[in-house]
Amino acid sequence: MPRILVTGATGKVGRHVTSQLLEAGAEVRALSRRPAALPPTVERIRGDLSDPGSLDPAVEDVEAVFLVWPFASAEGLEPLLKAAARHARRVVYLSSAAVRDHEREAERLIARSGLEGTVLRPHAFAANALRWAEQIRAGHVVREPFGQAAMAPVHERDIAAVAVRALTEDGHAGAVYELTGPHWLTQAGQARIIGEAIGRPVRWEEASPQDARRRMLDRGWPSEAVDDVLRAQAELTGAPERVTTTVEQVTGSAARTFLSWAAEHAHAFRTTMRAARIHSYGGPEVIRHEEVPLPSPGPGEVLIRVAATSFNPSEVGLRLGLLQDVLPVTLPCTLGVDVSGTIVSLGPGATGWTVGDAVVGRLDGGSGAAAEYATVPADVLVRAPRTIPLADAAALPVAGLTAWQAVFEHAEVSEGRRVLVNGAGGGVGGFAVQLAKRAGATVIATAGPRSAAAVRARGADRIVDYTAEPLPGGVDVVLNLVPLAPDAAAGLVSLLRPGGTAVSVTTPLPGGVHFVARNDPSQLARLVALVDDGDLTVDVAESHPLTELASIHRRSENGRIRGKITLIP
Repeated sequence: MPRILVTGATGKVGRHVTSQLLEAGAEVRALSRRPAALPPTVERIRGDLSDPGSLDPAVEDVEAVFLVWPFASAEGLEPLLKAAARHARRVVYLSSAAVRDHEREAERLIARSGLEGTVLRPHAFAANALRWAEQIRAGHVVREPFGQAAMAPVHERDIAAVAVRALTEDGHAGAVYELTGPHWLTQAGQARIIGEAIGRPVRWEEASPQDARRRMLDRGWPSEAVDDVLRAQAELTGAPERVTTTVEQVTGSAARTFLSWAAEHAHAFRTTMRAARIHSYGGPEVIRHEEVPLPSPGPGEVLIRVAATSFNPSEVGLRLGLLQDVLPVTLPCTLGVDVSGTIVSLGPGATGWTVGDAVVGRLDGGSGAAAEYATVPADVLVRAPRTIPLADAAALPVAGLTAWQAVFEHAEVSEGRRVLVNGAGGGVGGFAVQLAKRAGATVIATAGPRSAAAVRARGADRIVDYTAEPLPGGVDVVLNLVPLAPDAAAGLVSLLRPGGTAVSVTTPLPGGVHFVARNDPSQLARLVALVDDGDLTVDVAESHPLTELASIHRRSENGRIRGKITLIP
Protein backbone atom coordinates (compact mmCIF):
# COMPACT_ATOMS: atom_id res chain seq x y z
CA MET A 1 0.00 0.00 0.00
CA PRO A 2 1.17 3.57 -0.61
CA ARG A 3 2.54 6.12 1.82
CA ILE A 4 0.00 8.93 2.24
CA LEU A 5 0.38 12.37 3.81
CA VAL A 6 -2.61 13.48 5.91
CA THR A 7 -3.00 17.10 6.88
CA GLY A 8 -5.47 17.88 9.64
CA ALA A 9 -4.98 14.36 10.98
CA THR A 10 -6.57 15.15 14.35
CA GLY A 11 -9.58 17.01 12.92
CA LYS A 12 -13.16 15.80 12.60
CA VAL A 13 -12.52 14.18 9.21
CA GLY A 14 -8.75 13.77 9.27
CA ARG A 15 -8.69 11.45 12.27
CA HIS A 16 -11.09 9.10 10.49
CA VAL A 17 -9.05 9.31 7.29
CA THR A 18 -5.97 8.34 9.30
CA SER A 19 -7.70 5.45 11.04
CA GLN A 20 -9.28 4.07 7.87
CA LEU A 21 -6.02 4.33 5.90
CA LEU A 22 -4.26 2.33 8.60
CA GLU A 23 -7.01 -0.29 8.50
CA ALA A 24 -6.52 -0.49 4.71
CA GLY A 25 -2.81 -1.20 5.22
CA ALA A 26 -1.46 2.16 4.03
CA GLU A 27 1.54 3.91 5.55
CA VAL A 28 0.37 7.21 7.02
CA ARG A 29 2.42 10.35 7.55
CA ALA A 30 0.81 13.20 9.49
CA LEU A 31 1.83 16.84 9.20
CA SER A 32 1.39 18.70 12.45
CA ARG A 33 2.58 22.00 13.92
CA ARG A 34 2.64 20.58 17.45
CA PRO A 35 2.69 17.14 19.14
CA ALA A 36 -0.60 15.33 18.58
CA ALA A 37 -2.28 12.17 19.87
CA LEU A 38 -2.01 9.79 16.93
CA PRO A 39 -1.74 6.00 16.55
CA PRO A 40 1.86 4.86 17.13
CA THR A 41 2.20 3.53 13.57
CA VAL A 42 1.64 7.01 12.12
CA GLU A 43 4.82 8.81 11.06
CA ARG A 44 4.76 12.31 12.52
CA ILE A 45 6.31 15.23 10.64
CA ARG A 46 6.59 18.63 12.29
CA GLY A 47 5.61 21.31 9.83
CA ASP A 48 3.31 24.20 9.05
CA LEU A 49 1.16 24.55 5.96
CA SER A 50 1.86 28.27 5.98
CA ASP A 51 5.64 27.70 5.92
CA PRO A 52 6.73 26.46 2.44
CA GLY A 53 10.17 25.54 3.77
CA SER A 54 8.71 22.87 6.08
CA LEU A 55 6.75 21.10 3.36
CA ASP A 56 9.39 19.26 1.33
CA PRO A 57 10.17 16.70 4.08
CA ALA A 58 6.45 16.12 4.54
CA VAL A 59 5.74 15.25 0.89
CA GLU A 60 8.92 13.31 0.17
CA ASP A 61 8.18 9.80 -1.09
CA VAL A 62 4.42 10.03 -0.64
CA GLU A 63 1.95 8.67 -3.17
CA ALA A 64 -1.00 10.88 -2.23
CA VAL A 65 -1.99 13.82 -0.03
CA PHE A 66 -5.18 14.38 1.92
CA LEU A 67 -5.43 18.15 2.03
CA VAL A 68 -7.25 20.22 4.62
CA TRP A 69 -6.53 23.91 4.01
CA PRO A 70 -7.61 25.71 7.21
CA PHE A 71 -7.10 29.28 6.02
CA ALA A 72 -9.55 31.87 4.73
CA SER A 73 -7.36 32.50 1.68
CA ALA A 74 -5.74 30.17 -0.85
CA GLU A 75 -2.56 32.23 -0.66
CA GLY A 76 0.34 29.91 0.16
CA LEU A 77 -1.32 26.78 -1.22
CA GLU A 78 0.55 26.83 -4.53
CA PRO A 79 4.01 26.14 -2.96
CA LEU A 80 2.55 23.10 -1.18
CA LEU A 81 1.03 21.78 -4.40
CA LYS A 82 4.32 22.29 -6.27
CA ALA A 83 6.22 20.41 -3.57
CA ALA A 84 3.63 17.63 -3.59
CA ALA A 85 3.73 17.33 -7.39
CA ARG A 86 7.47 16.53 -7.23
CA HIS A 87 6.67 13.34 -5.31
CA ALA A 88 2.98 12.54 -5.11
CA ARG A 89 0.54 11.38 -7.71
CA ARG A 90 -2.76 12.37 -6.13
CA VAL A 91 -4.33 14.98 -3.91
CA VAL A 92 -7.76 14.78 -2.28
CA TYR A 93 -8.99 18.18 -1.13
CA LEU A 94 -11.63 18.70 1.56
CA SER A 95 -13.63 21.66 0.24
CA SER A 96 -17.28 22.37 1.13
CA ALA A 97 -20.64 22.53 -0.56
CA ALA A 98 -20.64 26.31 -0.08
CA VAL A 99 -17.52 26.61 -2.30
CA ARG A 100 -16.40 29.87 -0.78
CA ASP A 101 -14.00 32.09 -2.72
CA HIS A 102 -10.84 30.63 -1.18
CA GLU A 103 -12.15 27.07 -1.72
CA ARG A 104 -12.93 27.81 -5.35
CA GLU A 105 -9.40 29.19 -5.80
CA ALA A 106 -7.93 26.12 -4.08
CA GLU A 107 -9.88 23.82 -6.42
CA ARG A 108 -8.56 25.81 -9.39
CA LEU A 109 -4.95 25.56 -8.20
CA ILE A 110 -5.30 21.80 -7.72
CA ALA A 111 -6.74 21.40 -11.23
CA ARG A 112 -3.65 23.02 -12.77
CA SER A 113 -1.07 21.46 -10.41
CA GLY A 114 -0.42 18.35 -12.48
CA LEU A 115 -1.68 16.14 -9.65
CA GLU A 116 -4.65 13.81 -10.00
CA GLY A 117 -7.07 15.89 -7.99
CA THR A 118 -10.29 14.87 -6.28
CA VAL A 119 -12.51 17.39 -4.55
CA LEU A 120 -14.83 16.53 -1.67
CA ARG A 121 -17.73 18.91 -1.11
CA PRO A 122 -19.55 17.76 2.04
CA HIS A 123 -22.83 19.46 2.82
CA ALA A 124 -23.94 19.87 6.44
CA PHE A 125 -21.75 17.92 8.85
CA ALA A 126 -23.64 15.79 11.35
CA ALA A 127 -21.01 17.00 13.83
CA ASN A 128 -22.43 20.52 13.59
CA ALA A 129 -25.05 19.35 16.09
CA LEU A 130 -22.35 19.32 18.76
CA ARG A 131 -22.85 23.08 19.07
CA TRP A 132 -26.12 22.25 20.88
CA ALA A 133 -24.44 19.99 23.43
CA GLU A 134 -24.19 22.52 26.24
CA GLN A 135 -27.87 23.45 25.96
CA ILE A 136 -28.99 19.81 25.86
CA ARG A 137 -26.87 18.86 28.87
CA ALA A 138 -28.28 21.81 30.81
CA GLY A 139 -31.96 21.22 30.14
CA HIS A 140 -32.71 18.96 27.17
CA VAL A 141 -33.78 21.98 25.15
CA VAL A 142 -32.29 23.50 21.99
CA ARG A 143 -33.00 27.22 21.64
CA GLU A 144 -31.96 28.16 18.12
CA PRO A 145 -33.52 29.78 15.03
CA PHE A 146 -34.68 28.03 11.86
CA GLY A 147 -35.87 24.76 13.38
CA GLN A 148 -37.48 23.86 10.05
CA ALA A 149 -34.25 24.30 8.08
CA ALA A 150 -33.93 20.94 6.28
CA MET A 151 -30.58 19.37 5.46
CA ALA A 152 -29.03 15.91 4.99
CA PRO A 153 -26.30 15.70 7.65
CA VAL A 154 -23.30 13.63 6.57
CA HIS A 155 -21.30 11.53 9.03
CA GLU A 156 -17.62 12.44 9.12
CA ARG A 157 -16.74 8.74 8.82
CA ASP A 158 -18.46 8.69 5.42
CA ILE A 159 -16.52 11.73 4.23
CA ALA A 160 -13.35 9.93 5.30
CA ALA A 161 -14.40 6.70 3.57
CA VAL A 162 -14.81 8.54 0.26
CA ALA A 163 -11.45 10.25 0.79
CA VAL A 164 -9.71 6.93 1.43
CA ARG A 165 -11.11 5.44 -1.77
CA ALA A 166 -9.90 8.45 -3.77
CA LEU A 167 -6.48 8.33 -2.08
CA THR A 168 -5.88 4.64 -2.69
CA GLU A 169 -7.75 3.77 -5.90
CA ASP A 170 -7.64 4.78 -9.55
CA GLY A 171 -10.63 6.31 -11.25
CA HIS A 172 -11.23 9.38 -9.10
CA ALA A 173 -9.03 11.94 -10.88
CA GLY A 174 -10.94 15.11 -11.67
CA ALA A 175 -14.01 14.05 -9.68
CA VAL A 176 -15.95 16.52 -7.58
CA TYR A 177 -17.96 14.60 -4.98
CA GLU A 178 -21.01 16.22 -3.35
CA LEU A 179 -21.48 14.37 -0.06
CA THR A 180 -24.64 14.21 2.06
CA GLY A 181 -26.29 11.85 4.47
CA PRO A 182 -28.97 9.40 3.27
CA HIS A 183 -31.98 11.65 3.91
CA TRP A 184 -32.84 15.16 4.96
CA LEU A 185 -33.92 16.24 8.43
CA THR A 186 -35.02 19.52 9.88
CA GLN A 187 -32.88 20.91 12.66
CA ALA A 188 -35.74 20.25 15.06
CA GLY A 189 -35.80 16.67 13.78
CA GLN A 190 -32.09 16.32 14.52
CA ALA A 191 -32.70 17.48 18.09
CA ARG A 192 -35.46 14.88 18.45
CA ILE A 193 -33.14 12.12 17.22
CA ILE A 194 -30.44 13.18 19.67
CA GLY A 195 -33.09 12.73 22.34
CA GLU A 196 -33.69 9.18 21.12
CA ALA A 197 -29.95 8.47 21.31
CA ILE A 198 -29.57 9.72 24.88
CA GLY A 199 -32.86 8.31 26.16
CA ARG A 200 -34.24 11.73 27.10
CA PRO A 201 -36.70 13.85 25.08
CA VAL A 202 -35.01 16.91 23.58
CA ARG A 203 -37.28 19.83 22.79
CA TRP A 204 -36.73 22.53 20.16
CA GLU A 205 -37.54 26.13 21.09
CA GLU A 206 -37.46 28.62 18.24
CA ALA A 207 -35.16 31.57 18.95
CA SER A 208 -34.57 34.74 16.99
CA PRO A 209 -31.65 34.93 14.52
CA GLN A 210 -30.44 38.02 16.38
CA ASP A 211 -30.13 36.12 19.68
CA ALA A 212 -28.35 33.24 17.95
CA ARG A 213 -25.96 35.63 16.23
CA ARG A 214 -25.08 37.27 19.54
CA ARG A 215 -24.39 33.91 21.23
CA MET A 216 -22.18 32.71 18.37
CA LEU A 217 -20.17 35.93 18.43
CA ASP A 218 -19.80 35.59 22.21
CA ARG A 219 -18.34 32.11 21.66
CA GLY A 220 -15.68 33.60 19.39
CA TRP A 221 -17.10 32.82 15.94
CA PRO A 222 -15.94 35.21 13.19
CA SER A 223 -18.80 37.49 12.19
CA GLU A 224 -18.53 36.45 8.53
CA ALA A 225 -18.88 32.77 9.48
CA VAL A 226 -21.85 33.53 11.72
CA ASP A 227 -23.64 35.37 8.93
CA ASP A 228 -22.88 32.55 6.46
CA VAL A 229 -24.37 29.93 8.81
CA LEU A 230 -27.52 31.88 9.55
CA ARG A 231 -28.01 32.78 5.88
CA ALA A 232 -27.67 29.12 4.85
CA GLN A 233 -30.16 28.00 7.50
CA ALA A 234 -32.66 30.59 6.42
CA GLU A 235 -32.37 29.43 2.81
CA LEU A 236 -32.97 25.81 3.84
CA THR A 237 -36.22 26.62 5.63
CA GLY A 238 -38.94 25.31 3.36
CA ALA A 239 -36.39 24.26 0.70
CA PRO A 240 -34.73 20.97 1.77
CA GLU A 241 -31.11 20.39 0.93
CA ARG A 242 -30.50 18.09 -2.02
CA VAL A 243 -29.69 14.50 -1.05
CA THR A 244 -26.95 12.68 -2.98
CA THR A 245 -26.05 8.99 -3.16
CA THR A 246 -22.36 9.71 -3.72
CA VAL A 247 -21.17 7.99 -0.55
CA GLU A 248 -22.77 4.71 -1.58
CA GLN A 249 -21.66 5.03 -5.21
CA VAL A 250 -18.01 5.56 -4.22
CA THR A 251 -17.69 3.24 -1.22
CA GLY A 252 -20.29 0.57 -1.96
CA SER A 253 -21.90 1.14 1.46
CA ALA A 254 -24.93 3.26 2.23
CA ALA A 255 -24.30 6.55 4.00
CA ARG A 256 -24.71 6.39 7.78
CA THR A 257 -27.85 7.86 9.27
CA PHE A 258 -27.97 10.79 11.66
CA LEU A 259 -29.29 8.41 14.32
CA SER A 260 -26.08 6.37 13.92
CA TRP A 261 -24.03 9.53 14.42
CA ALA A 262 -26.10 10.59 17.42
CA ALA A 263 -25.69 7.18 19.08
CA GLU A 264 -21.91 7.38 18.65
CA HIS A 265 -21.79 10.88 20.14
CA ALA A 266 -24.47 10.51 22.81
CA HIS A 267 -21.90 11.06 25.55
CA ALA A 268 -21.39 14.64 24.36
CA PHE A 269 -25.04 15.45 25.13
CA ARG A 270 -25.33 13.67 28.47
CA THR A 271 -24.21 14.23 32.03
CA THR A 272 -25.32 10.82 33.33
CA MET A 273 -25.42 7.20 32.21
CA ARG A 274 -27.05 3.97 33.33
CA ALA A 275 -24.90 1.44 35.19
CA ALA A 276 -25.30 -1.84 37.10
CA ARG A 277 -23.76 -1.34 40.54
CA ILE A 278 -23.57 -2.88 43.97
CA HIS A 279 -23.50 -0.80 47.17
CA SER A 280 -23.04 -3.80 49.46
CA TYR A 281 -22.14 -7.46 49.21
CA GLY A 282 -24.92 -10.02 49.05
CA GLY A 283 -27.32 -11.90 46.79
CA PRO A 284 -28.35 -10.92 43.25
CA GLU A 285 -30.84 -8.46 44.70
CA VAL A 286 -27.98 -6.09 45.63
CA ILE A 287 -27.43 -5.31 41.93
CA ARG A 288 -28.96 -1.91 41.20
CA HIS A 289 -29.50 -0.25 37.84
CA GLU A 290 -29.09 3.46 38.40
CA GLU A 291 -28.20 6.79 36.87
CA VAL A 292 -24.64 7.83 37.67
CA PRO A 293 -22.43 10.68 36.44
CA LEU A 294 -20.90 10.13 33.04
CA PRO A 295 -17.18 9.54 33.71
CA SER A 296 -14.39 11.53 32.11
CA PRO A 297 -11.17 9.80 31.04
CA GLY A 298 -8.19 10.60 33.24
CA PRO A 299 -4.52 10.65 32.24
CA GLY A 300 -3.72 7.70 29.99
CA GLU A 301 -7.38 6.64 29.82
CA VAL A 302 -10.02 6.54 27.10
CA LEU A 303 -13.80 6.75 27.36
CA ILE A 304 -15.57 3.84 25.67
CA ARG A 305 -19.17 3.65 24.58
CA VAL A 306 -19.81 0.08 25.71
CA ALA A 307 -21.15 -2.31 23.09
CA ALA A 308 -21.33 -5.17 25.59
CA THR A 309 -19.87 -6.73 28.67
CA SER A 310 -20.06 -10.45 29.44
CA PHE A 311 -20.86 -12.51 32.50
CA ASN A 312 -18.09 -14.43 34.23
CA PRO A 313 -18.82 -16.84 37.12
CA SER A 314 -16.12 -15.14 39.19
CA GLU A 315 -18.37 -12.06 39.34
CA VAL A 316 -20.73 -13.99 41.60
CA GLY A 317 -17.87 -14.28 44.08
CA LEU A 318 -17.11 -10.57 43.69
CA ARG A 319 -20.77 -9.71 44.36
CA LEU A 320 -20.79 -11.93 47.46
CA GLY A 321 -17.60 -10.32 48.80
CA LEU A 322 -15.58 -13.55 48.53
CA LEU A 323 -12.82 -12.13 46.35
CA GLN A 324 -11.70 -9.17 48.44
CA ASP A 325 -8.22 -10.64 48.93
CA VAL A 326 -7.81 -11.33 45.20
CA LEU A 327 -9.90 -8.55 43.65
CA PRO A 328 -10.41 -5.71 46.12
CA VAL A 329 -12.98 -3.13 45.07
CA THR A 330 -14.38 0.06 46.54
CA LEU A 331 -18.12 0.19 47.05
CA PRO A 332 -20.28 1.28 45.36
CA CYS A 333 -18.84 -0.69 42.48
CA THR A 334 -19.91 -0.87 38.84
CA LEU A 335 -19.82 -4.52 37.77
CA GLY A 336 -18.40 -5.90 34.53
CA VAL A 337 -14.83 -6.95 33.71
CA ASP A 338 -15.00 -7.78 29.99
CA VAL A 339 -15.64 -4.86 27.68
CA SER A 340 -16.03 -4.23 23.98
CA GLY A 341 -16.97 -0.91 22.51
CA THR A 342 -16.00 2.22 20.65
CA ILE A 343 -13.64 4.94 21.85
CA VAL A 344 -15.45 8.27 22.10
CA SER A 345 -12.84 10.45 23.80
CA LEU A 346 -9.21 10.41 24.91
CA GLY A 347 -7.79 11.53 28.24
CA PRO A 348 -4.51 13.46 28.56
CA GLY A 349 -1.56 11.38 27.39
CA ALA A 350 -3.70 8.53 26.00
CA THR A 351 -1.84 7.38 22.90
CA GLY A 352 -2.20 4.64 20.35
CA TRP A 353 -5.89 5.18 19.68
CA THR A 354 -8.21 7.53 17.87
CA VAL A 355 -11.85 8.38 18.49
CA GLY A 356 -14.02 5.83 16.70
CA ASP A 357 -11.69 2.84 17.15
CA ALA A 358 -13.45 -0.41 18.05
CA VAL A 359 -11.69 -2.05 20.98
CA VAL A 360 -11.87 -4.93 23.42
CA GLY A 361 -10.23 -5.46 26.78
CA ARG A 362 -10.34 -6.59 30.37
CA LEU A 363 -10.89 -4.12 33.20
CA ASP A 364 -8.82 -4.89 36.26
CA GLY A 365 -9.98 -3.64 39.60
CA GLY A 366 -13.21 -5.58 39.23
CA SER A 367 -15.43 -2.80 37.98
CA GLY A 368 -16.60 -0.67 35.13
CA ALA A 369 -18.04 -2.34 32.03
CA ALA A 370 -21.64 -2.99 33.10
CA ALA A 371 -22.64 0.50 32.04
CA GLU A 372 -23.31 2.59 28.97
CA TYR A 373 -19.79 4.06 29.14
CA ALA A 374 -16.55 3.07 30.82
CA THR A 375 -13.18 4.72 31.35
CA VAL A 376 -10.35 2.32 30.59
CA PRO A 377 -6.55 2.59 30.62
CA ALA A 378 -5.54 2.89 26.98
CA ASP A 379 -2.75 0.34 27.35
CA VAL A 380 -5.02 -2.57 28.34
CA LEU A 381 -7.07 -2.38 25.14
CA VAL A 382 -6.56 -4.09 21.80
CA ARG A 383 -8.29 -3.60 18.49
CA ALA A 384 -11.54 -5.59 18.38
CA PRO A 385 -11.95 -8.49 15.93
CA ARG A 386 -13.19 -7.36 12.55
CA THR A 387 -14.95 -10.61 11.65
CA ILE A 388 -17.50 -10.84 14.47
CA PRO A 389 -20.04 -8.37 15.88
CA LEU A 390 -18.47 -5.90 18.29
CA ALA A 391 -20.83 -6.95 21.09
CA ASP A 392 -19.74 -10.60 20.70
CA ALA A 393 -16.11 -9.58 21.23
CA ALA A 394 -16.93 -8.95 24.91
CA ALA A 395 -17.00 -12.74 25.37
CA LEU A 396 -13.28 -12.98 24.63
CA PRO A 397 -11.03 -11.26 27.22
CA VAL A 398 -11.41 -13.05 30.58
CA ALA A 399 -12.37 -16.47 29.21
CA GLY A 400 -9.90 -16.34 26.33
CA LEU A 401 -6.97 -15.21 28.47
CA THR A 402 -7.75 -17.83 31.11
CA ALA A 403 -7.83 -20.57 28.48
CA TRP A 404 -4.65 -19.33 26.79
CA GLN A 405 -2.65 -19.23 30.03
CA ALA A 406 -4.00 -22.61 31.17
CA VAL A 407 -3.20 -24.36 27.89
CA PHE A 408 0.09 -22.77 26.88
CA GLU A 409 1.73 -21.42 30.05
CA HIS A 410 0.75 -23.78 32.86
CA ALA A 411 -0.06 -27.07 31.10
CA GLU A 412 2.36 -26.49 28.20
CA VAL A 413 0.10 -28.47 25.90
CA SER A 414 1.87 -29.69 22.79
CA GLU A 415 1.36 -32.05 19.87
CA GLY A 416 0.45 -35.62 20.70
CA ARG A 417 -0.55 -35.05 24.33
CA ARG A 418 -3.86 -36.30 25.69
CA VAL A 419 -5.72 -33.47 27.39
CA LEU A 420 -8.83 -33.78 29.56
CA VAL A 421 -10.83 -30.53 29.71
CA ASN A 422 -13.18 -30.77 32.68
CA GLY A 423 -15.98 -28.26 32.20
CA ALA A 424 -15.64 -27.83 28.45
CA GLY A 425 -19.19 -26.51 28.14
CA GLY A 426 -18.37 -23.27 29.95
CA GLY A 427 -16.98 -20.05 28.53
CA VAL A 428 -13.35 -20.88 29.31
CA GLY A 429 -13.84 -24.50 28.23
CA GLY A 430 -14.87 -23.63 24.69
CA PHE A 431 -11.66 -21.66 24.16
CA ALA A 432 -9.51 -24.25 25.96
CA VAL A 433 -10.75 -27.04 23.67
CA GLN A 434 -9.97 -25.00 20.56
CA LEU A 435 -6.52 -23.88 21.75
CA ALA A 436 -5.52 -27.39 22.85
CA LYS A 437 -6.59 -28.77 19.46
CA ARG A 438 -4.63 -26.01 17.76
CA ALA A 439 -1.56 -27.13 19.73
CA GLY A 440 -1.97 -30.62 18.27
CA ALA A 441 -3.37 -32.39 21.33
CA THR A 442 -6.02 -35.08 21.53
CA VAL A 443 -8.83 -33.46 23.49
CA ILE A 444 -11.22 -35.33 25.76
CA ALA A 445 -13.94 -33.00 27.00
CA THR A 446 -16.52 -33.37 29.74
CA ALA A 447 -19.88 -31.89 28.84
CA GLY A 448 -23.47 -32.40 29.82
CA PRO A 449 -26.23 -33.13 27.31
CA ARG A 450 -27.04 -29.41 26.89
CA SER A 451 -23.55 -28.43 25.79
CA ALA A 452 -22.23 -31.59 24.10
CA ALA A 453 -23.02 -30.44 20.56
CA ALA A 454 -21.32 -27.07 21.05
CA VAL A 455 -18.21 -28.70 22.53
CA ARG A 456 -18.05 -31.19 19.66
CA ALA A 457 -18.29 -28.30 17.20
CA ARG A 458 -15.27 -26.69 18.87
CA GLY A 459 -13.18 -29.74 17.91
CA ALA A 460 -13.13 -32.11 20.90
CA ASP A 461 -12.07 -35.63 19.89
CA ARG A 462 -14.22 -37.30 22.53
CA ILE A 463 -17.15 -36.07 24.62
CA VAL A 464 -17.70 -37.62 28.03
CA ASP A 465 -21.11 -37.07 29.62
CA TYR A 466 -20.04 -36.54 33.23
CA THR A 467 -23.62 -37.15 34.37
CA ALA A 468 -23.69 -40.71 33.04
CA GLU A 469 -20.19 -42.19 32.54
CA PRO A 470 -16.80 -42.31 34.26
CA LEU A 471 -13.90 -40.16 33.11
CA PRO A 472 -11.09 -41.94 31.24
CA GLY A 473 -7.60 -42.24 32.66
CA GLY A 474 -4.19 -42.19 31.03
CA VAL A 475 -4.18 -38.50 30.17
CA ASP A 476 -1.16 -36.20 30.11
CA VAL A 477 -2.97 -33.04 31.17
CA VAL A 478 -6.05 -32.30 33.24
CA LEU A 479 -7.52 -28.82 32.85
CA ASN A 480 -10.15 -28.28 35.52
CA LEU A 481 -12.55 -25.39 34.96
CA VAL A 482 -15.35 -26.17 37.45
CA PRO A 483 -15.64 -26.10 41.28
CA LEU A 484 -15.09 -29.53 42.82
CA ALA A 485 -15.43 -31.25 46.16
CA PRO A 486 -12.09 -32.48 47.63
CA ASP A 487 -12.69 -36.14 46.71
CA ALA A 488 -13.62 -35.21 43.14
CA ALA A 489 -10.46 -33.09 42.87
CA ALA A 490 -8.32 -36.03 44.00
CA GLY A 491 -10.15 -38.29 41.55
CA LEU A 492 -9.25 -36.00 38.63
CA VAL A 493 -5.57 -36.11 39.52
CA SER A 494 -5.69 -39.94 39.61
CA LEU A 495 -6.51 -39.90 35.87
CA LEU A 496 -3.05 -38.56 35.01
CA ARG A 497 -0.22 -40.65 33.65
CA PRO A 498 3.01 -40.50 35.67
CA GLY A 499 4.56 -37.09 35.15
CA GLY A 500 1.29 -35.58 33.98
CA THR A 501 0.16 -32.03 34.72
CA ALA A 502 -2.94 -30.89 36.57
CA VAL A 503 -4.10 -27.28 36.16
CA SER A 504 -7.16 -25.71 37.77
CA VAL A 505 -8.68 -22.25 37.63
CA THR A 506 -11.22 -23.08 40.38
CA THR A 507 -10.68 -25.70 43.10
CA PRO A 508 -6.96 -26.43 43.70
CA LEU A 509 -5.97 -29.95 42.65
CA PRO A 510 -3.57 -32.04 44.77
CA GLY A 511 -0.05 -31.50 43.43
CA GLY A 512 -1.37 -29.34 40.61
CA VAL A 513 -1.16 -25.74 39.44
CA HIS A 514 -3.84 -23.33 40.62
CA PHE A 515 -3.84 -19.85 39.06
CA VAL A 516 -5.82 -16.70 38.50
CA ALA A 517 -5.46 -15.42 34.96
CA ARG A 518 -3.64 -12.13 34.58
CA ASN A 519 -4.48 -9.33 32.18
CA ASP A 520 -2.17 -9.56 29.17
CA PRO A 521 -3.06 -7.33 26.20
CA SER A 522 -0.41 -8.96 23.98
CA GLN A 523 -2.04 -12.37 24.47
CA LEU A 524 -5.47 -10.85 23.90
CA ALA A 525 -4.22 -9.40 20.62
CA ARG A 526 -3.06 -12.88 19.57
CA LEU A 527 -6.50 -14.26 20.41
CA VAL A 528 -8.11 -11.52 18.30
CA ALA A 529 -5.81 -12.41 15.41
CA LEU A 530 -6.88 -16.06 15.67
CA VAL A 531 -10.52 -14.98 15.55
CA ASP A 532 -9.98 -12.83 12.46
CA ASP A 533 -8.02 -15.61 10.77
CA GLY A 534 -10.89 -18.04 11.34
CA ASP A 535 -8.86 -20.21 13.72
CA LEU A 536 -10.82 -19.42 16.90
CA THR A 537 -14.57 -19.27 17.28
CA VAL A 538 -16.24 -16.95 19.79
CA ASP A 539 -19.38 -18.76 20.87
CA VAL A 540 -21.97 -16.46 22.44
CA ALA A 541 -24.62 -18.74 23.89
CA GLU A 542 -27.01 -15.93 24.90
CA SER A 543 -27.29 -12.16 24.75
CA HIS A 544 -29.49 -10.08 27.07
CA PRO A 545 -30.10 -6.45 28.06
CA LEU A 546 -27.91 -5.31 30.93
CA THR A 547 -31.05 -4.99 33.05
CA GLU A 548 -31.16 -8.82 33.14
CA LEU A 549 -27.82 -9.04 34.97
CA ALA A 550 -29.31 -10.03 38.33
CA SER A 551 -31.27 -12.89 36.76
CA ILE A 552 -28.08 -14.14 35.07
CA HIS A 553 -26.38 -14.17 38.49
CA ARG A 554 -29.28 -16.21 39.90
CA ARG A 555 -29.09 -18.70 37.05
CA SER A 556 -25.35 -19.08 37.56
CA GLU A 557 -25.82 -19.83 41.26
CA ASN A 558 -28.34 -22.51 40.27
CA GLY A 559 -25.99 -24.07 37.71
CA ARG A 560 -28.10 -23.07 34.71
CA ILE A 561 -25.48 -21.26 32.61
CA ARG A 562 -23.86 -22.71 29.49
CA GLY A 563 -21.16 -20.90 27.57
CA LYS A 564 -20.69 -17.16 27.38
CA ILE A 565 -23.49 -14.66 27.94
CA THR A 566 -23.16 -11.07 26.77
CA LEU A 567 -25.06 -8.14 28.24
CA ILE A 568 -25.95 -5.08 26.18
CA PRO A 569 -26.34 -1.67 27.89
